[in-house]
Amino acid sequence: MLAVVVLLVSAPLRVRHAGEVAESAELAELEAARDAKYREIRDAELDHRTGKLSDSDWRAVDRTLRAEAVAILRRLDELDPPTPEASERS
Repeated sequence: MLAVVVLLVSAPLRVRHAGEVAESAELAELEAARDAKYREIRDAELDHRTGKLSDSDWRAVDRTLRAEAVAILRRLDELDPPTPEASERS
């Protein structure tokens, strides 16, 4: 009987913990995607400066990469909204 009561009482805690783990994994994945996208943007800028990309090609690539970065940042904000203290420091 005691085991049933413990299971029933702790069920919400176990479910919430599982959700937090999934959210944490998604957050880590999005942060990695954000960092990779920033590297891609820097690489494209370097390729443009060294002449590997023409102006028109660079603009097209840059526009696409930055749009993808913005989408990632929005998804990150949905998962982990900025705290009021962080926005006051900006």
